[in-house]
Amino acid sequence: MSMIDLIPPPLRPWALALVLLTIAGASAAGAWVVQDWRYGQALAEQAGKVDKAARDRAENALAALAIEQGRSAALEVQLQANDETHHKELSDEKKAQQRLSDGLATANVRLSVLLAAGPGRVGGSGVPATAGTGGVVHGGTRAELDPAHAQRIIGITGDGDRGLIALKACQGYVRGVWAASQRQAPP
Repeated sequence: MSMIDLIPPPLRPWALALVLLTIAGASAAGAWVVQDWRYGQALAEQAGKVDKAARDRAENALAALAIEQGRSAALEVQLQANDETHHKELSDEKKAQQRLSDGLATANVRLSVLLAAGPGRVGGSGVPATAGTGGVVHGGTRAELDPAHAQRIIGITGDGDRGLIALKACQGYVRGVWAASQRQAPP
C-alpha cells in the first residue's frame, strides 16, 4: 500500500495540489534566501565602496584644511612681523620728530630757508658778489625761520611721515594677503 492509497479518492487531487504547492513554496523560499544572500552581498560591497569613497573625500578635505590652516598661520606670522616692523618704524619716526622738536625748542637746531638770488648776487649762482666776513657756510643766503613756524613745519612733516609709514604698512598688508590668495587660487 502506498501513501496515495491512504488518501481518500475525492481528496487526492487536493492532496496532490497541496504537495505541489508545498514544493513550489519551498522552492520559492529557497530562491528568496539565495537572492537575499546574493543581493545582500552586492549591497554590502556597494556600501563598502561608498564608505571608502566618502572616507577618501573626508581625508582629502582634512588634508586641504590642514594646508589652508598652515598657509593662514604663515600669513598671520608674516603680517604680524610686518605690523611689528611698521610699528617700530613709526615709533622711530616719532622719536626723531620729538628730538627735532626738542632741538628747535632749545634753539640747538635752527631751521632756515634758502633765499632767492637777489641784487647782491652774481647771476643767481649763490656766490656773493662781494666777499663776506666770517662764516663757514657756503652756498646761498639763508634766513632763519621763527621757532613757532619751525614747530608747525616739523608737525606737518611728522604727520606726512606717519601717513607714509601707515600707507606702507597698508600696502604691505594688502600685498601679503594678495600673494597668499594667489597661492591658494586653483589653477
